[in-house]
This record gives sequence, structure tokens and C-alpha cells, in this order.
Amino acid sequence: MNGFKKSNIILGWVTFFLSALVYTLTMEPSASLWDCGEFISTSYKMEIGHPPGAPLFMMINRFFSLFATDVTNVAAMINFVSVLASAFTILFLYWTIAHLALKMVDKTRETATSKDALLVCGSAFVGAMSFAFTDTFWFSAVEGEVYAQSSLFTAMVFW
Repeated sequence: MNGFKKSNIILGWVTFFLSALVYTLTMEPSASLWDCGEFISTSYKMEIGHPPGAPLFMMINRFFSLFATDVTNVAAMINFVSVLASAFTILFLYWTIAHLALKMVDKTRETATSKDALLVCGSAFVGAMSFAFTDTFWFSAVEGEVYAQSSLFTAMVFW
């Protein structure tokens, strides 16, 4: 594995863990306003939420709610799903930016020099972290809403 590939993988996971740590520390401990309380309760009871219902979202959250130590921790576990989904979104965003930036410097992974690796990985890190700390994305990352998982699936498809 050459230096660029190793740096790209390591810095990508650093962006994941950094954003996951920040989101976990600022996560809602229970239900917040708007639809979050409804999504938490319908996920836990496997009921139907307001249209369109978001069945995959409900099933994923129900799976994570099974790991709650107590009924009072269900909301935190479901909010943690959004934390993980958002952190993985930032990871895929980092790798997408790195891939596009590498094409902009007109190099491949094998021909990239250490200067190219610094430019590409640095720009991908700054871009991913800038998006991670935007107001709207951060709010979606710390509460049990559909937007975090939607962003993750969009980032995965784009990557």
C-alpha cells in the first residue's frame, strides 16, 4: 500500500471518529422537538409514523433500541443511530472529496507524491469537517430524525 492510499484511509477514519465523538458528546439524551419523539416511539413499538412512514428507518432504529439497557435509554440509543449515520456520512464525504481532488491534480493513487497526498487529503479533511459542523447537518446528527440516515445513503450512493 503506497503512502497516499494509507494516508487517505487513515485520515478518512480520523474524520469519522472525530465527528462521531463530537456528535456523541452533543447528542440529545431523550426526545427533542418536532418529529423526533414520534420517530422514537414508533421505532420502539414498530408502529407506523406519519407519511411516508420511513419503514427502513424504523427497522434500523428498532434494532438499535434492543441494545438499550433500560426503557429510559431507548431514546438515547435511537439518537445514537443518527450519530453513527452522520459520522459515516462524513467519512464517505471525505473519501468522495479526496477522489475528486486527486483527479483535479491529475494523478492516480500510484503516482501521487507526498505533496499531492498532503494537498488532496488536507482539502478532503477540511471539506468534510466543514460540512460536519454546519448548523443543519449537526442538528440532524444529534437527534432521532430521518435526515441523518438519508444523508448516509445519499453519500454512499454518490461515493
